[in-house]
Amino acid sequence: MHRLASIAGDRTEDDGGLFVEQPPAPVVLLSSADTDLLAVAQLLAAEPELLPTALRALNLSALQHPAVIDHYVTTSLASTRLVVVRLLGGRGHWSYGLECLRQWADAAEGRQLLVLAGTAEEEQALACLGSLDGPLASACAACLREGGPANLRLLLRTLAGLLAGESPEPPWPAPAADPLPHDWRDEPGSRVGVILYRALWQAGDLALMEALLAALRGQGLAPRALWVSSLRDGAVQRGVADLLAREGAEAVLCGTGFASVSFEEAGLGAPLWERLGVPVLQVLCSGRSRGVWSASSIGLAPLDLSLQVALPELDGRLTTRVGAFKEWCATSDSLATALHRYVPDRGRLDWIARLTAAWIDLRRTPAAGRRVALVLANYPNRNSRLANGVGLDTPASAALMLGWLAEAGYDLGAAVDLPADGDVLIHRLLEGRSNDPESGHRPPLDHLPLATYQTWYATLPPEGRQRLEAVWGPPDTDAGLEPVALADGVMGPAFPVRGLRFGRVLVLIQPERGYDRDPSLSYHSPDLPPTHAYLAQYLWLRQSFEAQVVVHVGKHGNLEWLPGKGLGLSQDCFPEWALGPLPHLYPFIVNDPGEGSQAKRRAQAVILDHLTPPLGRAGLHGDLQGLEALLDEYWEARQLGSARAPLLRERLGQRLEELQLPVTALPDLDGQLEAADGYLCELKEAQIRLGLHTFGTLPAPAKLAELLLCLARPPQAGVPGLTQALALDLGLDLDPWSDPEEAPLSAADRGRLAALRGSGPQLRHIGDGVALLEALALGLVEEELGGAPGTTASAPETPELPGTPVALGAATERALGHLRRALLPPLLACGAAERQSLLTGLAGGRIAAGPSGAPTRGRPDLLPTGRNFYSVDLRGLPTEAAWDLGRRSAELLLQLHLQEEGEDLRTLALSVWGTATMRNGGEDIGQALALMGVRPVWDGPTRRLVDVEVIPLRLLGRPRVDVTLRISGLFRDAFPQLVGWFNRATRLVAGLDEAPEDNPLAASARQEGHGGRIYGSAPGAYGAGLQGLIDSGHWEERGDLGEAFLNWSAWRYDGDPVDGASGGAIDAMADRAGLERRLAQVQVVLHNQDNREHDLLDSDDYYQFQGGLSAAAERLQGRAPALWFGDHSRSQRPRLHRLEREFDKVLRSRLLNPRWIAAMQEHGYKGGFEMAASLDYLFAYDASTGRVPDWGYGAISAAWLEDGAVRAFLGRANPWALRDMAERLLEAHHRGLWDGADPERLERLRQLVLESESLVEQR
Repeated sequence: MHRLASIAGDRTEDDGGLFVEQPPAPVVLLSSADTDLLAVAQLLAAEPELLPTALRALNLSALQHPAVIDHYVTTSLASTRLVVVRLLGGRGHWSYGLECLRQWADAAEGRQLLVLAGTAEEEQALACLGSLDGPLASACAACLREGGPANLRLLLRTLAGLLAGESPEPPWPAPAADPLPHDWRDEPGSRVGVILYRALWQAGDLALMEALLAALRGQGLAPRALWVSSLRDGAVQRGVADLLAREGAEAVLCGTGFASVSFEEAGLGAPLWERLGVPVLQVLCSGRSRGVWSASSIGLAPLDLSLQVALPELDGRLTTRVGAFKEWCATSDSLATALHRYVPDRGRLDWIARLTAAWIDLRRTPAAGRRVALVLANYPNRNSRLANGVGLDTPASAALMLGWLAEAGYDLGAAVDLPADGDVLIHRLLEGRSNDPESGHRPPLDHLPLATYQTWYATLPPEGRQRLEAVWGPPDTDAGLEPVALADGVMGPAFPVRGLRFGRVLVLIQPERGYDRDPSLSYHSPDLPPTHAYLAQYLWLRQSFEAQVVVHVGKHGNLEWLPGKGLGLSQDCFPEWALGPLPHLYPFIVNDPGEGSQAKRRAQAVILDHLTPPLGRAGLHGDLQGLEALLDEYWEARQLGSARAPLLRERLGQRLEELQLPVTALPDLDGQLEAADGYLCELKEAQIRLGLHTFGTLPAPAKLAELLLCLARPPQAGVPGLTQALALDLGLDLDPWSDPEEAPLSAADRGRLAALRGSGPQLRHIGDGVALLEALALGLVEEELGGAPGTTASAPETPELPGTPVALGAATERALGHLRRALLPPLLACGAAERQSLLTGLAGGRIAAGPSGAPTRGRPDLLPTGRNFYSVDLRGLPTEAAWDLGRRSAELLLQLHLQEEGEDLRTLALSVWGTATMRNGGEDIGQALALMGVRPVWDGPTRRLVDVEVIPLRLLGRPRVDVTLRISGLFRDAFPQLVGWFNRATRLVAGLDEAPEDNPLAASARQEGHGGRIYGSAPGAYGAGLQGLIDSGHWEERGDLGEAFLNWSAWRYDGDPVDGASGGAIDAMADRAGLERRLAQVQVVLHNQDNREHDLLDSDDYYQFQGGLSAAAERLQGRAPALWFGDHSRSQRPRLHRLEREFDKVLRSRLLNPRWIAAMQEHGYKGGFEMAASLDYLFAYDASTGRVPDWGYGAISAAWLEDGAVRAFLGRANPWALRDMAERLLEAHHRGLWDGADPERLERLRQLVLESESLVEQR
């Protein structure tokens, strides 16, 4: 129920959508800008004769909910004759309100509507929505944009003329200085640009500017402040650049929203900031009060997140802290509205000023004097898994970085001490203390005395200390302390520091989080504070070593995931305690914008994005090649009527049983053989990693060619993919990009392809044709690269084509032209760009912004890498493309479920991640809405989401699905508006008067009193709870994993995107009982993957979320739900199948593939790391779901640990991983996951544990 606001526009009454009423007046001003209201109130108070009639004013934030808008129009505008709307950001921000006002204006004679744009670029689109458009609307909008008393007088006199029935001339304003310098002083110190909106100055709202300048001067800096109307104006940009360049600004603080470039043009560069070439730090300004921010676990409202964080990231700005909050300052009786001003937070501004000074200090320090810390993540805390970095050979990258720094003049001590490669670096690190308990006897790099830590700790806010000590106790009881000889020779407690030192450069092992200290924490502490030992190592880095910049090498560490606000951190947030105001660089894989954004927004990181690993076709190997040959022989024999056909058929039946392909459930052997043939085609064309990326380098020529082909394969920019183009020129019916590999070839295609290939086995499936096209395409790509002899040696089954020569046609020439222009140059530039970005960042320079996503989904704009990537414009999600794919995927799932189960799907649980949403524009949300029978509504011109609407059952043609979402903590923080839209959808569905069999959500909501369906981790916490248990082994049965998942997931998130009072913010409430009710009913647990640059055994997140949901549902139901996997890697061809089939596919195409195993051996220690990690993830998925095929463990044991060459490699490069893998396989048997283990194989594994233990002890 809506209440009536006691003061119109008062945001302190945060009640979820208050009705607003104002006394009637002939003219009403509705504006997005508080400064408009302040300025008008001040001017009319001084000169009331300017408008001889009453005027009311209101900020549009009070009119967001449709019901509130309807009520306001009905009650407050009944006698109004003129409404002026000033909108910042385009019509999509207030589309429902604009439609209502257009209807209001049309409903009675004498009503006039004037719609004004906040920026010149939106002028035409908005002016035409009013009844007074053209030059008059443009001039009035310009008056408000220019601002100042003189221009406001022009506007008010124009409004008075309109009310008097006149046709006034357009009130063209007198231009004001733009940019306008403010308080420039002749003072010492480095010059710092400061940019805020000129409207604040014109409204007399100067407190933020004055406090910010004082904070900078307190750091010995000389600010050069500028007021601007907008940074989107080219003339303003040039003025800002001229002034700050002339002054030699060494950093810029920017408090304006949006970006200096449009989203569509952001990847091309930001001319203003490129000209200056210095770090640009974003000062956040909350549109809500400090009290609301303080109580919020996310920190900023969705609109602030979009306008002040996500969009400024297009400029490459560094996210800092909230420097000011909008607070009620007065109530204007004449305007009948609350007035708000910015109230600065001097503590947060001081932190921002110190970060600014640190960047300038880094910039001013010569290379030889800079103190740099490279930090390597380490989880689990085992010596086999040091230097995490998804897709990255982190040790090799770090070793290269040390060499680059030495070449650039940094002080790294004696050159002979530098590690020659990544393996040498790792082995030197492991000669000292690591996080692994078995290294406790080895010497650490240094110690931080307890007394030093206590002195710093005493300065921290008491609330945070109480949280930390509630778990870990006071500092002097920390388990990480050990007695050492202190500087005065006296023994005393100190915290060990783990790492290596090379002169003024460190390589540190990131400290462990603390879950390993007490296994019960993994069950009950999703928001675990860091230990004292954790904070002590970062304190040593900052205070003892005096690091000027930290580089966390590779995705990802744990600092940015420490508990605290999602963004706009407070002094109580643990990431701030650890890192402080320290410049932070973060090499990060380009296809993970979500987790990279987490580091940008919670740890002031500058991303240095890097290329994906080399990718290529999996091909077939070993028994799979033999099976394919046997199938080819059988099909040929059957076609010829040979007597051998029945014998081959019998033999094939035996082979299928032996190989346990996921086709044996079909009722007849002929169907199994057909399915097996198609499945082999699918396996052959699977895209897998062919190694790891090394930062600042390119893959070897053969792998570079395959990677380039992966980039050229999808259609893009209106150009067909390369294999598509070949198919078109050859006149083929098949589409190699969108047709399923297992589908049959047309008779015409069989003939054309046979002529192309010459002799060989019968071509039967699309996949057979695709293989030929791939061979042709790879040859073309190698020619473009100018490949040297032998570059095709590692490519799988590249068939010779002795048949008809291929003449390149128009489509292929067009595709190759696109490759030459848009793919090859940026790809070849990646290595040098990555290296230069690191050196530029370490020198305190600006890193250009760039887009993020999966390059193999047709995104050449992501290259070259080496940029500070940004994510998405939150306002348009889900995008229409994402909705379309999600809808088609939903329809496919419903069809498959009906076929398999014989009944309609009614309940489903879906895990939704922030990273995937940033990559694909919201496909998971689109799919969930489609399953529920709800569709998005976008604003016409802007295509921004403005509502959702129910699809009637008669059009839907099937029951609605009750969908429960388990969102990640990142999704919660990054996409509060999507949480709101989905909650709005569930409320709409819950409110329908439909039968329970058609609408199970509504039936459940009628019983429970709500339709909430979004669950996640605790406010300020992240994760799903399974990783610590799996790593420690402290669980007995699958139900224990389900219990941990329930504990970590038991918060229900609600909100409304059109709730003006809350700014669209979301609320969290503990609701484990509600989550249990949902999971006790789910029939299907689904997870989607939107690219094939990795797979579900490349990360712990897959098993934690889908496996956790499954384990929890099984615990509650007593039986396991169906587990489905959605492949959205090709938007033209969404595919869904059971999770069991995906396990089989990944095992055969990657884990057991000699191509991948050989590629891992090329990466030494990190290759062994990757193998051990994949086995861990396989085991964990099996532990939580029971769906991994039993044969997989034996096959891995045979291919990895029983192969002499592979075993020797592991023993040499990473004996810790060799031991871990043998122990993990034995654990799988012990826990009943590997039932069919051969006793002799188990004994060999036990012996291997002993042998590898000996190898470890020799290190």
